[in-house]
Amino acid sequence: MRVKYFEMIHHKCRRGIYPGTKIQRFEVPEDKVFWNVDFQEYSPVDYTCPSVIDKLWADPEIRENTFQPKWNSLDDPFSTAKVNRKSFMGDYVVTDNGYPLNPIGRTGIIGRGLLGRWGPNHAADPIVTRWKRNGTGALEIDKTTEKPILQFVAIQRKDTGEWAIPGGMVDPGETVSQTIRREFMEEALNSLEKQENEKQELEENISEFFKKGDEIYQGYVDDPRNTDNAWMETVAYNFHDDDGTIVGKLALTAGDDATNVRWMDVSKSLNLYANHTEFIRRTMQKRNAHW
Repeated sequence: MRVKYFEMIHHKCRRGIYPGTKIQRFEVPEDKVFWNVDFQEYSPVDYTCPSVIDKLWADPEIRENTFQPKWNSLDDPFSTAKVNRKSFMGDYVVTDNGYPLNPIGRTGIIGRGLLGRWGPNHAADPIVTRWKRNGTGALEIDKTTEKPILQFVAIQRKDTGEWAIPGGMVDPGETVSQTIRREFMEEALNSLEKQENEKQELEENISEFFKKGDEIYQGYVDDPRNTDNAWMETVAYNFHDDDGTIVGKLALTAGDDATNVRWMDVSKSLNLYANHTEFIRRTMQKRNAHW
């Protein structure tokens, strides 16, 4: 069971070239992923992107004596807001020289890569759905499964070009619900480019909607940015607009980290960023929709 689970959530993050670089990950065979398996030949490249070095929102280098995070707990490195260093996967191991180890196993690269935090980097993902309807407003039913077709708001990421669920990092001191609403507004409604009165109107239109979500997933994310020492974790919630009169009628506009946005049909042919397809599959099951 453990092997099957790890194959589902630890595949894209240990394959090929590391995003935005020409660095080839050290090849990790299926039977060498877990840390308790001896792998003396393992010699991954150490890489931390210059864009995350010496930034106020990111961790310092571990070798700096002033950086003493509280692993597997909440800490307060900047004395302004607590950073959540707990993992949904349970307590992770920290090496003798102070580096946290990916709880799923080897990824073929060490360092922080493109991620700001050592250890878990927490995100939140809103899965916003509605039923697909025809011109008369009636539900569209798939002829094969005889189930209604579900649609979700999908964004196209600037960094990889892949389609994904809109979402982003939980800032220190921010609640998951705040992150979900903020990220959806920035990426799917382009709130960062709107006037203050327009932004306020958007907030009023969707604030109640985003109070009634159903948790779909929490845990490790098979993110291509993951390394042996830094990895993505998320909480994904489904917010369903059953009659399509709330978010279903808003004009979607790509913004922030998105180049495109649209309502996308849910089906088994989806191939989304990281393990977002699995989040959508779970949402389909909850709504008893076509797959």
